Amino acid sequence: MSLNALNTATAGLQVTQAAIGLVSQNVANAGTAGYVKRTLTPVSTLGNSGVATGAIGRTLDAVSLKQLRLETAGAAYTGLSAKVQGQLDALYGTPGTASALDGVMNAFTQSLQALATDPTSAASRASAVSAARTVATTVSGIAQGVQDLRSGLESQLGSEVSSASTLLARVAALNGKIAGASKTEPATADLLDQRDQAINTLSQYLDVTVREQSDGSVSLLTASGATLVDHGAAASLAFDGRGALTAQAQYTGDAKTRGVGTVTATTPAGARIDLVATGAIRSGSIAAAVSLRDDTLVQAQRQLDDLAGGLSRALSDRPAAGTAASANGLSGFDIDLTGLQAGNAVTLGVRNAAGVGRNLILMPTNGAAPDPIDPGLTDDPTALVVPVDISGGPATFAARIGEVLGTGFAVSGVPGGAAGAVRILSDPAALALTGASASVTVPASAADTQAGTGQLALFVDAGTGGGVFTGSFEGGSHLTGFAQRLAVNPVVAADSATMVDYAASTASGDTARPRALADALASRTLTFSAASGIGGVSAPRAATVVGFTQAVIDARGAASAEARQLDEGQQIALSSAQSRFGKESGVSVDEEMSKLIQLQTAYGANARVLTAARDMLDTLLRI
Repeated sequence: MSLNALNTATAGLQVTQAAIGLVSQNVANAGTAGYVKRTLTPVSTLGNSGVATGAIGRTLDAVSLKQLRLETAGAAYTGLSAKVQGQLDALYGTPGTASALDGVMNAFTQSLQALATDPTSAASRASAVSAARTVATTVSGIAQGVQDLRSGLESQLGSEVSSASTLLARVAALNGKIAGASKTEPATADLLDQRDQAINTLSQYLDVTVREQSDGSVSLLTASGATLVDHGAAASLAFDGRGALTAQAQYTGDAKTRGVGTVTATTPAGARIDLVATGAIRSGSIAAAVSLRDDTLVQAQRQLDDLAGGLSRALSDRPAAGTAASANGLSGFDIDLTGLQAGNAVTLGVRNAAGVGRNLILMPTNGAAPDPIDPGLTDDPTALVVPVDISGGPATFAARIGEVLGTGFAVSGVPGGAAGAVRILSDPAALALTGASASVTVPASAADTQAGTGQLALFVDAGTGGGVFTGSFEGGSHLTGFAQRLAVNPVVAADSATMVDYAASTASGDTARPRALADALASRTLTFSAASGIGGVSAPRAATVVGFTQAVIDARGAASAEARQLDEGQQIALSSAQSRFGKESGVSVDEEMSKLIQLQTAYGANARVLTAARDMLDTLLRI
């Protein structure tokens, strides 16, 4: 027997022993998260006289790992979206129940109808006021719940951004260790597992692109291409949270006006990148939290604000519609704006010579409204909004409107009309007027309950000391956050007879005001903003208050169901990605045990060679 045979058998034993140890390690870590199956690659020694242990590698499927991270980020996004959408839907109550939003609105409408049947009943008047109070409490409670959800997301963002920043630093530190380690050492595979696990966890927070480097390190980039990790250097993430949020606290690109926190990345070189403003984060729980906080819940707040505004103004405003008028070859409309208050928008439909139509909104102000006014805060975000100073009173309406409309229009008082009546004409060949309308608030104050009409300031703005809501922009939009401030007029609550008495001479049993209030809710068509997203996001919605309430509830239910279905589909995709990755790179105990049997056989064969050599040497020594 040659010495080469002995060397080969000895080397074989060493390789087999190492392979058996690797099988044991694989089996022991079969259930360890992030563990990738190890393999041993033996190498031939010089002269083909045997084998050396070789390198320990990982059975890693890069494609399935990439897909796993993609689906992990997607599942985190849809999971949080479905959770918050469900919580939001629950705020409105179970549709059809007495305590749900539609239930209290229907009860309020029925109480007004009952009052119209018997206006002399003190019980009916008290019941109507009580139902109104329930509506106000329900709407404000839901709106506060929306802001509580936004505040919770603000807090969650702070926590998750901090965790993501820690993971980036960990990946960079592991990069340094891996780049300086031997590729054949067992410890290197452990480091690679740790880095992959850190990136997988990071994928739950934000979507990242991984790029392999020649030295074994990786670079991490956002979807927009911003570098978060480069070799051993990592960007630090920060979130400037604002605590409890209000309806006025919204995201803007201007740090001076931004009312919510944003995510910033500071590179090792000191550069700061706003990841929200640049759209760098598109998936993961951080992206979901930002979208929910700044879009979904803001729109839900707008729906409630529009509902509160419509509820208030349906009962307190009179509709003013233009009547066709013409003079000197010009045509347009006469419209009675008597009693016009700041915020009572006047909407003019205009069409140019090319046939393109657009709304022009004249926004009355007392001189303290912003200029320009954001069209998104009005009913029509595509309209041109023009502030009009009406502080001079009805006698100045025509002159002020004429000043802001310019030379393309002829504006004057209506001959023989009231002081607040205005005639607006234009050349139909150049710029045709296609309509004119307004909603004019009748009560001048909350205490004005006997204005001689059916209108009543039943709902007021508690944030302005119980003032009548007109949609004013004085000092900022009064619509934003109005749902939280919605309250029953204290004057009406103190004297329920005001639900019937519209004048000092109102006869006992007069049904005019109760019927007017009931019709205003169930029959009068109002214009609700396109920003609410009800029925579309590019055009206003025409509906009754009761109809809009039902539309809001339907939209909430549909959004919640859609989010839940998307999450269910994404969770299936994640499960499939996990299964594929586990099949390709995970440990199969059956496979490892089969391999162990083969190794044991090889170990026995090598051992028999050495045993034969020992027996031969013993025989030679005994000769």
